[in-house]
Amino acid sequence: MPLNRRKFLSRSAVTGAGVALAGAVAAPAAEAAPAHKGYRGRRKPKRYALTVLGTTDLHGHVFNWDYFKDAEYSDAAGNAQGLARVSTLVNQVREEKGRGNTLLLDAGDTIQGTPLTYYYAKVDPITAEGGPVHPMAQAMNAIGYDAVALGNHEFNYGIETLRRFEEQCDFPLLGANAVDAKTLRPAFPPYFMKTFRVKGAPPVKVAVLGLTNPGIAIWDKAYVQGKLAFPGLEEQAAKWVPKLRSMGADVVVVSAHSGSSGTSSYGDQLPYVENAAANVARLVPGIDAILVGHAHREIAELKVVNEETGKAVVLSEPLCYAERLTLFDFELVFERGRWHVESVKASLRDSSTVEDDPEITELLSDEHAKVVAYVNQVVGTATETLTTVEARYTDAPIIDLITKVQEDVVKEALAGTEYASLPVLAQASPFSRTSEIPAGDVTIRDLSSLYVYDNTLVAKLMTGAQLRAYLEYSAEYYVQTAAGAPVDVAKLTNANGRPDYNYDYVSGLSYEVDIAQAPGSRIKNVAHGGAPLADDARFVLAVNNYRANGGGAFPHVASAQELWSESTEIRTRIAEWVTAKGVLDPKDFASVDWKLTRDGAPVF
Repeated sequence: MPLNRRKFLSRSAVTGAGVALAGAVAAPAAEAAPAHKGYRGRRKPKRYALTVLGTTDLHGHVFNWDYFKDAEYSDAAGNAQGLARVSTLVNQVREEKGRGNTLLLDAGDTIQGTPLTYYYAKVDPITAEGGPVHPMAQAMNAIGYDAVALGNHEFNYGIETLRRFEEQCDFPLLGANAVDAKTLRPAFPPYFMKTFRVKGAPPVKVAVLGLTNPGIAIWDKAYVQGKLAFPGLEEQAAKWVPKLRSMGADVVVVSAHSGSSGTSSYGDQLPYVENAAANVARLVPGIDAILVGHAHREIAELKVVNEETGKAVVLSEPLCYAERLTLFDFELVFERGRWHVESVKASLRDSSTVEDDPEITELLSDEHAKVVAYVNQVVGTATETLTTVEARYTDAPIIDLITKVQEDVVKEALAGTEYASLPVLAQASPFSRTSEIPAGDVTIRDLSSLYVYDNTLVAKLMTGAQLRAYLEYSAEYYVQTAAGAPVDVAKLTNANGRPDYNYDYVSGLSYEVDIAQAPGSRIKNVAHGGAPLADDARFVLAVNNYRANGGGAFPHVASAQELWSESTEIRTRIAEWVTAKGVLDPKDFASVDWKLTRDGAPVF
């Protein structure tokens, strides 16, 4: 399919910039405040109340169900998840405000994240001829979303899957900064406009600008390189917001798959900021509100003052997985021949306060049942229970399973090549703190909970010196803890906010991490095959595509020579390995490669 001619780009006339005004429709009329009877002076100005609703980072959560535990979702905070819950909240708000006075948006990361979305991307793919309609498209169509911004995880299954999902949606997927790599023209609708009729006054025009994450160019390089480019959010907002205003937009809302912190996780590989939503509010005049995504944070309301106008832009980020719904409540007044935004307030509603919408439950009950049956398939038997509970600070056999599978796959792939004689090492991270493979029957569900991301495998050529630097960077994950000081494992990790998925084991080497030392001086006694690691020694490092493309900003790996890669998920490779073995026994994959120390003494 062509990248830049989609159904939402063809629904209405093309503007002078060559981009269509996507999805302009008229909402039911809303009553304006009447003037007092007999009032002989100047009439009271017309007013209009508009509510923009928003979700983000749904990641395939339709139901309040944990496919990895085969049980209803629950956590210590009492949260509930899923679009079925959000649908109930949306219905409540529409009843309160009047459906014709509401707009429903999402800020991206929709079609990846649960076994439900994996199943309809890979097992029973929506791209197959006569294939199914994606469950997220079904649910979001039924709820009545108006527009959805592209998230970075939309690209995880390739452009063909994303385009098929787009075709199945009754709403546009927006991405002003997702452009054709050759022409630099928008490859997706940049914006969406909706007109709200007001009795006794001109209509209110609301524009929604969609912005996605520039990190896609790194994280899904294999799919997008040479096809799509992703300029910075600030520069694209500065380009589009004035256009939207010139087209008559009375209200401009940005739906941005980008956090508010102003930070990036991929270092200096791109000249763009990953979490740029607050920067957009600060630097680009003419924006009234921003629905924030990507960071998986809960922000009820954040006001950022625009440097040019001095006006506050209201930001809100609802909690991911459909646990919260954002409400932007706008008050508009018609004065001097046009509508003005008088005030904006943001608030959150909690999915745990309502029950599932039975319409959504009934709509997708068959799809849910198929996925439950799929993840509960038995693929092997474990001789003992394996868990990630202590995997952040001790070398856990369950993580060694991941590295062993990656080593075996890469060794087989490189057999017969000029690199076949090089030692193969492997990287893996403790993604989950609660994953467990119980003794006895092992299911796809158990293995999926161990590797929760849809990463694929890449082989990179690395030297001993580069690997030492790689390990030093990884070791920054630990909080510096003096010898003899008490060790609280709850506070030992995630130094400077580094997430668990950006801490790596490296198999095939033996080494110590001395947490009494300052970052940059922690890796001690690195050896390979019993001998000290030589700086000029060459190795093949089996890494996931996120890390290989620069995710986490680990040194050297992104620029290292790529020897091989594939599109099969590591999760699938683990299931294949266990199925072939039949029995999951730690003696076949576990080894103690590293340990935490303080001044040479083991911590544990």
